[in-house]
Amino acid sequence: MNDGFAPDATGRLRRVFIRGLRLRALLGVKAHEKLAPQRVVIAIDMLVEDDAAPGGVGPDRLARVTDYECVVLAARAVAAEGHTYLAETLAERIALAALAEPRVQRCRVRVEKPDAFPDAAAVGVEVERVR
Repeated sequence: MNDGFAPDATGRLRRVFIRGLRLRALLGVKAHEKLAPQRVVIAIDMLVEDDAAPGGVGPDRLARVTDYECVVLAARAVAAEGHTYLAETLAERIALAALAEPRVQRCRVRVEKPDAFPDAAAVGVEVERVR
């Protein structure tokens, strides 16, 4: 997929992603959405500094890369903070949490609400934030 959000060896960037993160969140403007958490599905794409690019292999150590477990934990924490009216706001908060990791240069977050309409697979939003 070439959507302008791809790894770039000459720019020393790798793509790190999290797909299908299923969480429950108080999200939405309707009365029933304020009463009980609903399912949300999160996707996070990050362009991250690649110190071994363009042609090398770096040391096989966690200290040189972005720890996606930390990003998952941050997304879970953001979703659990309380009621959020807009999927856009939830996505923006998750993106900023990912950008708190110093190696992350750009972050794209998709928030999907799979139960919003019975005749749609999902509705949602995608945002991008940069350092």
